[in-house]
Amino acid sequence: MSSPDQLDLIVAGDCNPDLIVTGTDLMPAFGQTEKLVAGMSLVIGGSASITAVAAARLGLRVALAAAVGDDPVGQLICSLLAREGVDTSAVVIRRGLPTGMTAVLSQGADRAILTAPGAMTTFTAADLPDALLARARHLHVSAYFLLEESLGAGLAELFAAASARGLRTSLDTNYDPAGRWGDQRLRAALAQTDVFLPNEAEALGISGERELGRAAWVLAAAGRNVVIKLGARGALCVPADQAMPSLVAVPQVRPLDTTGAGDCFNAGVISGLLQGLDLPHATALGCAVGAASTAAPGGTGARVDRRIASDLASAAVFTQAGTLSGLDSPRAGHHRLD
Repeated sequence: MSSPDQLDLIVAGDCNPDLIVTGTDLMPAFGQTEKLVAGMSLVIGGSASITAVAAARLGLRVALAAAVGDDPVGQLICSLLAREGVDTSAVVIRRGLPTGMTAVLSQGADRAILTAPGAMTTFTAADLPDALLARARHLHVSAYFLLEESLGAGLAELFAAASARGLRTSLDTNYDPAGRWGDQRLRAALAQTDVFLPNEAEALGISGERELGRAAWVLAAAGRNVVIKLGARGALCVPADQAMPSLVAVPQVRPLDTTGAGDCFNAGVISGLLQGLDLPHATALGCAVGAASTAAPGGTGARVDRRIASDLASAAVFTQAGTLSGLDSPRAGHHRLD
């Protein structure tokens, strides 16, 4: 029987509120022009925070490790996370710095994002207490490229230490605003990652490939599980043993706002793996959580619990991807990403 202070999951990365602006015409008009929009919501934001909340709603015991400023915004985001049952004891407060904030202009299936990083980009691997790792089963890192200069330097060592303690590790880099798609620090971190969770654009950028199948094989070549998010099309999962890849999809929903859907997807995959599901069925749970999360503004606006996710995941369709172009086998000339 597990101890009350044990954790299922630690999520490390970014923590900030999201201001979600919804409507059909969201182009600002300068010249002191005021425009009306359909709605605005101030919600829990930051990829790591959204994943933590989604996982807690699925029944996992979750802690968040991140950095916020010593301002009312930081106090607000921590109180909202605690209300969701997320342990915030590892959220560090940076004196003299503001808490990061994000404005999301959402048109349903598409969105534009503006982020002021603030304190979030000061979080390092050294900020994650070793005692916290000793309590957990899984360590997930989000928003690598936002924290590349702080967390990136020590992430490979952090993942190696977590693995030595018996934790499974996973990584979602998110999009690279600089367009460089990582350097040797990311390669070193990926070499220590058990489950890599990019979306299609990120998989292509990081692998250096132009075709999804080739990117999937490159990313999986070092013996890691790879799950590539494909939006409404579902996800492509390639097991670490390079068994037959699978395309996984759940019935499509009409999205109100896709903000944070990929982060919720991550929570579903991790929850499934912690339940003992194989990678394709854990991916189906991820697809279900991600799809259901789009029913309300913001990544945490829709409350997706285990029952809702399991019901939607039960209707998942699994298609072996070995017959698709580029997915039959690793092609000659592929390079290894390790």
